Amino acid sequence: MSADSFVNQIASLTFENTFNPYSERCVVYDVNDAPQRRSALLKKMLMAAGEVEVDSIWIGRDLGYRGGRRTGLALTDDVHLSHHAARWGVEVGRLTKGQAVPERTAAVIWSVLEQIKSPIFLWNVFPLHPYEAGAPFSNRAHNSRERLAGEELLAEMVALLRPMQIVAIGNDAEKAAKRFHGQCEVFKVRHPSYGGKNIFMEQVKTLYNINIPLWI
Repeated sequence: MSADSFVNQIASLTFENTFNPYSERCVVYDVNDAPQRRSALLKKMLMAAGEVEVDSIWIGRDLGYRGGRRTGLALTDDVHLSHHAARWGVEVGRLTKGQAVPERTAAVIWSVLEQIKSPIFLWNVFPLHPYEAGAPFSNRAHNSRERLAGEELLAEMVALLRPMQIVAIGNDAEKAAKRFHGQCEVFKVRHPSYGGKNIFMEQVKTLYNINIPLWI
């Protein structure tokens, strides 16, 4: 599968009480052509990743309303959007209107990624933003049907990028990553939310043999 067909497949996904940032526009925050720009950005990043030896794919759970719903990128908020794109040699402007919105998990993830130079691709088990019924600016865990669709796409991404390892961030990600044992190394790290920040950082520090400043 090519990067183009992969992005088109994601853009075609529809589920109840979810937001697809690659085909839908948030009338409150998005710029007019945000879905097209998010799709183009993801395609360019996938193409760039396909030209190098990808060290790892870091997998989270699903897009959050303060992060990936706005950027279309896993584990990435407005604040770190340009940083993420730049790692793959891609330029990107703002996809949303108003002040840049930070996300706590993204802040921790990127405080660590800034210490790592290896090619790392970020993704989620479920690539859309699931929310509570009637509350589009909320987060919920994806359901079993959504998970199945996400796992199929994850398998296609692994086949496309051929990473040396997968880093599963949290229990939900680990469940999805287990199927790739035998294709590449799979490691689980603690999710940085709900008091897991220090454990997450220590595990990544060990995995990548890096020194993370104490002030992060």
